[in-house]
Amino acid sequence: MTAGRVIVLNGTSSSGKTSLGRALQDRLDGTWLLLGIDTFITALPWKLYGTPDGHTINDDGTIDFGDAWHAERSRWRAAVGSLARSGSNLLLDEVFTEGAVDQSRWAEALAGIDVTWVGVHVDVEVAATREQARGDRNIGMARQQALVVHEGVRYDVEVDSTSAAPEELAAQLQLALS
Repeated sequence: MTAGRVIVLNGTSSSGKTSLGRALQDRLDGTWLLLGIDTFITALPWKLYGTPDGHTINDDGTIDFGDAWHAERSRWRAAVGSLARSGSNLLLDEVFTEGAVDQSRWAEALAGIDVTWVGVHVDVEVAATREQARGDRNIGMARQQALVVHEGVRYDVEVDSTSAAPEELAAQLQLALS
C-alpha cells in the first residue's frame, strides 16, 4: 500500500486556510480530504467545552487546554497519520497554538509520510476583520493566535492571504508542489 501525501496549512484563525484547502481540492490531482482543527473540535463531546479538562476560549481570545483535550488531540493526530499511511491524501487545516511544539507533534504523527508544511500568513488587521464578519468565531482569537502560530515553525512554502484570493494561492502552491 502506498502512503498518501499530506499538506499542512498552518495559520491563525481567519487566515483563509479552509478556503485555500477547498481551492486546492479543486486543483490537485486525485482525491484530497480536508481535515483539521475544526474537524477535531466538532468531533469532541460538547461537555468538554468550557471545562478545565477540555478547552476554554477566554474573553481575550486565548485558549486554555485541559488533559482530556490533550489526550484526544494526540489520538486524533495518530489517527490522521494512519489515514495518510493507508493511502489518503490529506489537507490539514491547522492552528499551531504552540508554534514549533505543535509542528513537532504533527511531524511525529506523520513520520514516514510525504509532508509539505505551508505557512498561511495574513495581516492581523485583515484577519481580525474577517473574524468579526464571520460571526462564528470568538473575537480576539485571530490576534492572539497570530502571536504564536508561526513561532519557530519551519515551512516548505509560505503564502500570504491578505489580498490574494484562495484560487490564486492554490495556483501558487500547486506550482510550488510540482
